[in-house]
Amino acid sequence: MNLKLSNILLGILMTSVFATEAKAQPAKQNLNISFLLDLSDRIDPKKNPGIYQRDLQYIKSVQKSFINHVRGKKMLLLKDQMQVFFNPIPKITDIDQLSQSLKVDFNPKTSKKDFLNIDKIYTNNPTKIYQRAIKDGNYVGSDIWRFFKSNVQQYCIKPQHRNILVILTDGYMYHKDSKIEVAGKSSYITPQFLSLKKLTTANFPAVMRKNNLGFITFPYNLKELEIIVLGIKPSVNNPYEEDVIKQYWTDWFKAMKVKKFELRTTDLATNLAPVINDFIQGGYKQ
Repeated sequence: MNLKLSNILLGILMTSVFATEAKAQPAKQNLNISFLLDLSDRIDPKKNPGIYQRDLQYIKSVQKSFINHVRGKKMLLLKDQMQVFFNPIPKITDIDQLSQSLKVDFNPKTSKKDFLNIDKIYTNNPTKIYQRAIKDGNYVGSDIWRFFKSNVQQYCIKPQHRNILVILTDGYMYHKDSKIEVAGKSSYITPQFLSLKKLTTANFPAVMRKNNLGFITFPYNLKELEIIVLGIKPSVNNPYEEDVIKQYWTDWFKAMKVKKFELRTTDLATNLAPVINDFIQGGYKQ
């Protein structure tokens, strides 16, 4: 066999091996991570000192877990992405460019420079977004409910990927354009709302059942979506507020058949880093 023919056969063999390996790669190994940032007055340093810095640290923890995952794959098998969403879009300088820079896509053509840049991008640009939103001071709320209604299926779920949505919020939902109540269900909750509904005692589950309380849900099957909510910060005026907030979110996610979810109250980033990493690496069992 001459050298030319040998090289051709070797090339065919290697192509077949790579194709088989790529085909065998489990879909869950292709990560599609989305952030949904709540840039309401919860990030106001005067109202909640330290919250926005903690958000930034949570974002970094997710980014590090994502990079560790990507580095553990063969270049030929890279098909992973990460992006950031807001609702509504904050009216701050260069938001389009900043948002676009945070949309990263790793594929077989990804260069070493891209790997090095993501750490810098996910350090500098989220900081710019938060600081500009704070400087603007026009906190219009965060319409998480409408994001789920209109965008979550199209924006956060990609075929042949393990889809993870990271929501940074205090657990309350409110936006002036999405204040709806229908037969007990609502598109929002606030401390005042929960107090008005008498959800301030250990008997809150029975009160919720009796009055059909909960978030207005949608007829979606989000079985391909996993969600981790970080930063829940209940009011200290109600000792059951955390439990009530988590019950609202739990019922909502279950009604939409979310595959897996985790609800975490605000905590030091060092404490939540292992939780975030376990969730993204698939180690957390609900």
